[in-house]
Amino acid sequence: MRGEKFRGAGVALVTPFNDDCSIDYAALERVVEHTIKGGVDYLVVLGTTGESATLTPAERAEVLRFCVDKAAGRLPIVYGYGGNNTAELLKGFDSIDFKGVDAILSVSPYYNKPSQEGLYRHFAAIAQKSPVPVILYNVPGRTGSNMSADTTLRLARDFENIVAIKEASGNMAQAAHIAACKPEGFGLISGDDNLTLAMIAQGGQGTISVAANAFPETFCRMTHAALEGRSEEARENFFKLLDATEALFADGNPAGVKAALAYKGIINNVLRLPLAPASNATQTKLAELIDKYGI
Repeated sequence: MRGEKFRGAGVALVTPFNDDCSIDYAALERVVEHTIKGGVDYLVVLGTTGESATLTPAERAEVLRFCVDKAAGRLPIVYGYGGNNTAELLKGFDSIDFKGVDAILSVSPYYNKPSQEGLYRHFAAIAQKSPVPVILYNVPGRTGSNMSADTTLRLARDFENIVAIKEASGNMAQAAHIAACKPEGFGLISGDDNLTLAMIAQGGQGTISVAANAFPETFCRMTHAALEGRSEEARENFFKLLDATEALFADGNPAGVKAALAYKGIINNVLRLPLAPASNATQTKLAELIDKYGI
């Protein structure tokens, strides 16, 4: 059914770097295995958390192919593909190898601040061109404009291959309107880790998570328990994660989650400029919380 493949806990994978800022593929394989073994339901490659904005087109193609190969069909793959130049995005579809890719996650155009009609036409063009299903991504804190519930629902009704939205506006009333009026099978996915339970409670089907990079077992237990109606278990795991998840974003994403992964010995704590590593205070706090809660 439409967006059912993307039910549960997806993880927005980090892109690990070596000290010289080249891509650390050995560490990327460790992250992929860590998250799959931790119980995630699908991988999102080169979303915001993957620092896609600082990768070259050749690097993005290499990272996508590497993740598809390492996942080896064990779970669905979503590829982050969006931007603020609609014509260039449409042209770019022709150069992407979609073998093993189950959907794209396409962010609302940033900086331009399009109208609702502009957003509709942008995603309509993408839906008409994309050879795989499309998951919309509304994150006004990064893009500078909010895609309204009405625009989301209009797209969901008009294009069968627009299968879900990652809703990261933080506006729970807006999310509720989508949940109440969406077509059958269209997925509402939380884009905020700490709003996952609230989103599921009002009809969401899960989350695309940053925290699941570092804490996949606890995060997946929380998400799956919530979806299966085991509320007490879901809350118990949510409260274990609450402070750590907040700390992940204290110095921006993915600075915090890379610090947590580095503390666990999975990757090096390296980001590409203009992003910088989390502060010493944040790194210390994350280490204390990881140890305290056993996450």
